[in-house]
Amino acid sequence: MKKTILITLLLMSFISYNFAQEKVVQLPSPRTDGGMPVMKALKNRQTSREFSNRKVSDQVLSDLLWAGFGINRPDTKKRTAPSAMNYQETDVYVIVADGGYLYDAVKNSLIPVTSEDLRGIAGIQDFVKTAPVNIILVSDYSRMTKSDEHMKEVFGMADAAYVSGNLYIFCASEGLATGVRAGMDKEKLAKALKLRPEQHIMLGQAVGYFKE
Repeated sequence: MKKTILITLLLMSFISYNFAQEKVVQLPSPRTDGGMPVMKALKNRQTSREFSNRKVSDQVLSDLLWAGFGINRPDTKKRTAPSAMNYQETDVYVIVADGGYLYDAVKNSLIPVTSEDLRGIAGIQDFVKTAPVNIILVSDYSRMTKSDEHMKEVFGMADAAYVSGNLYIFCASEGLATGVRAGMDKEKLAKALKLRPEQHIMLGQAVGYFKE
């Protein structure tokens, strides 16, 4: 009897833990005022391949994601980065130590995809495994309904690059380290992030604090 009760309690604990991991993370409202002057941020912009293990706070993460591809005109739901024909086909995935998430710009939240730490497969360089945050920019070709396959590829990479550029400027303004990359096992990562066949990984970008 005691053994049965113990097993039941362990199962309940396991289920509760998994449920907690699957909860949507509501981010703080992004701070859209202040920051460094644009020209100074451009002067400070750089690529880093070494990162401190210091955690990025939810507030900074919210600001970062909004700067990258957040909604800056709520009435039309248009974004901080341009997209071809306003397809808005770029999906922003966030990989941190406690799992992988999809950024919901409308609700300013993170939708859980997995509770696994995917940083080890988010890129082929060693620094990717230890960077606190890895942004994966994914193009959903199914949204580009008026374009052929070649232009979907062109638009997808160009639009992802716009988002990456915004992330760079934000990081320069906030004193964060960042580095974009294309090298990764895209097939393995796509499977881990549970992407559909129409979703194609374009770029990955590590974000964190500078290593001292």
